[in-house]
Amino acid sequence: MTAPRRSPLKSLTDTTNPPPAAELRSVPPAVGVPKGVAEGVPTAVLPDQQSGDGRHVTGWLTIRVPRRGTPTATSWCACGRDLFASGHAKVLALSEDHTAHRDACPLRATTSEGRAAA
Repeated sequence: MTAPRRSPLKSLTDTTNPPPAAELRSVPPAVGVPKGVAEGVPTAVLPDQQSGDGRHVTGWLTIRVPRRGTPTATSWCACGRDLFASGHAKVLALSEDHTAHRDACPLRATTSEGRAAA
């Protein structure tokens, strides 16, 4: 028997020596000092962007007045107060009560002294 003839249009390579399998390299973890920084040289540390000026919400008054609807209001405070009112007169009363609670709230006792002094 003879080997089949190869077509002159195809270039077939000899497969007696297959190419080696791809090698897996381990990548070192990206922890520690950035590249290009000498040992012993401190890097600049930026201030914490989330730190505020010490103020935080302790009370919230929300009034909703839909077009051609009944107004509603919610008075919330971190001390546990959570009141709701519906209707013009009750919303006005809750608004005044919320303002009075700001001065009487036990959580704001220290801040009301500073506010009165300012």
